[in-house]
Amino acid sequence: MSTQTTDARHLSSATPRLRQDGRMTTNEEAHRIAREKGVSGPLYRIVKLLAGLVFRVLCGFTATGKENVPKEGPVVIVPNHKSFWDPFFVAIVLRRPVHFMGKAEHFDGPMAPIFLRLGAFPVRRGESDAEALETSRAILRRGDALALFPEGTRVREEGLGVPKRGAARLAIEAGAPIVPATITGTEKRRWPLPRRVRLVFGTPVPVEGLQATPEDAAAAINEAWPQVTEEYARWRERPGAVAATAAALGLGALIVRRRRRH
Repeated sequence: MSTQTTDARHLSSATPRLRQDGRMTTNEEAHRIAREKGVSGPLYRIVKLLAGLVFRVLCGFTATGKENVPKEGPVVIVPNHKSFWDPFFVAIVLRRPVHFMGKAEHFDGPMAPIFLRLGAFPVRRGESDAEALETSRAILRRGDALALFPEGTRVREEGLGVPKRGAARLAIEAGAPIVPATITGTEKRRWPLPRRVRLVFGTPVPVEGLQATPEDAAAAINEAWPQVTEEYARWRERPGAVAATAAALGLGALIVRRRRRH
């Protein structure tokens, strides 16, 4: 790695961020807070309650398989990722606090301390972010829940993306089970829509006996991810799926007109 690249990454991690009290927070300090403190219990519960009420009014949601998420101890949840709102739904339906990575840009400005206290921590996209990985390890060592989107980013086109093995590798290092989670109904979401959001938590994949090698990590995520793809396929094939997708794309009126002609 060139000296110029190293210097650029150092400057990026030291980029100042404004705190609520007007002082500046660096990316480095944000990771320290996430590693040492985690979520704020009272604030997390209040925001979760209010967000749950709002989302129930706007769209409604259901969750099945929550019993597959351990009530305590480290766990890595691997959902599919279609919308900015996906982390909110995962956090709302589970009793225990869940930590997430968030784009570093979201931590610019005075809201950064609140995001941190709600379980989010920054990650720099487009590179291997060693700070974010170490924060993930610290969260799991603490015995907390971590949700990572193995597709790496939101998948805007139809279907799901190809999972990367990083989440599984972190789970293996921590001895944490991997819980697949399928989120449906958030695709191209525009509010309000008469389309219910649904979360399905699958059967946990144990990591005992695995090593944190690329091969074992790939094997673990390849065991977990088919549960997500199969559940997502069942949702797409259900009666009314075409109309729901059309509504998300703003084509509902067009389908209605075509049906009337027939």
